Amino acid sequence: MRIKFLGHASFLLEIGDHRVIIDPFISGNPQSPISVDDLPKVDYILVTHGHGDHMGDTVEIAKKYDSIVITNFEISVYLEGKGVKTHSMHIGGKYEFPFGTVKMFPALHGSGIVTNHSVIYGGNPCGFLIRTDEGTVYHAGDTGLSMEMKLLEMEKVDVAILPIGGNYVMDVEDAVIAVDFIKPKMVIPMHYNTWDIIRADENKFKNLVEGKGIKCSILKPGEYVEIGR
Repeated sequence: MRIKFLGHASFLLEIGDHRVIIDPFISGNPQSPISVDDLPKVDYILVTHGHGDHMGDTVEIAKKYDSIVITNFEISVYLEGKGVKTHSMHIGGKYEFPFGTVKMFPALHGSGIVTNHSVIYGGNPCGFLIRTDEGTVYHAGDTGLSMEMKLLEMEKVDVAILPIGGNYVMDVEDAVIAVDFIKPKMVIPMHYNTWDIIRADENKFKNLVEGKGIKCSILKPGEYVEIGR
């Protein structure tokens, strides 16, 4: 499996013959190394919540490639109204897709969809636990630290992708506690330094994580890591 960072909280996963993008905020993303037109064919889109810096270019990508969007029920209804194919889930739900099994995990955040200067209810925010033959990845979405993360230790996570930017999400110190809870083999920080309000010291995070004997990969937009069994 190849896990490619597209800036902010967006990642492209290449899992066998399938391509899965998580939170495709590309247009308007100051960190994005690509445009929507540069994307390969995307089979599935995972959306953690309805904020614009996460739902991003979901509609455009889904229509271009006839992708299926995996997200909560409320966002699914919104997207279906725009002619997008969806597979709706909710917290604790698990479903097997051609690329692997997806479980929707709790996140502490909001999920409103801002449109025409008003907010549409976007259901519960979430993170995704993605289990494949090549490994298990946890993308936390936007979240604060929660005791539920202790449950992830049982899932034997290979790669945990965690926000560290503070203000809207966990900061470095809380994200390190999350690592203690999850005990993954590798951690990738996200959701930091896109704007000044989420400025964070990724090298401090790396040093703290690796001091626990856990690998931390700081990816620049466009870089990737590969995992496999």
